[in-house]
Amino acid sequence: NLTNYPMASSCVGTLSSPNPSLFFSQTKHMASTRRRVIKASVTEKLGIKIEKNPPESKLTQLGVRQWPKWGCPPSNFPWTYDATETCYLLEGKVKVTPSGANEAVEIAAGDLVVFPKGMSCTWDVSVGVD
Repeated sequence: NLTNYPMASSCVGTLSSPNPSLFFSQTKHMASTRRRVIKASVTEKLGIKIEKNPPESKLTQLGVRQWPKWGCPPSNFPWTYDATETCYLLEGKVKVTPSGANEAVEIAAGDLVVFPKGMSCTWDVSVGVD
């Protein structure tokens, strides 16, 4: 329920389960005459795990296309994760700065991200997620 986060009041969506995963709007695919293989890479920074370009098979295994939807225009707001939460960004660009950190973690379209339980952070959304 985003009403508990006053600075996030312009964000909209439905989060119906007690441990919801976030799903951002459908991605736009570019047509290509040559098939290109993009290798997924997994990194961890400041406790946040990021997998860039996960294979469709992994997204299917996780059930990403059935996750609740959430969206937010460009904005800046605090957030705390009450449970471990996984999200997949199809559109948008965000800098997440964990409380007490001097640097941010950048996440963008195509990233599968896991936030740890108990993390408090600030979201700086530069390109809206929908």
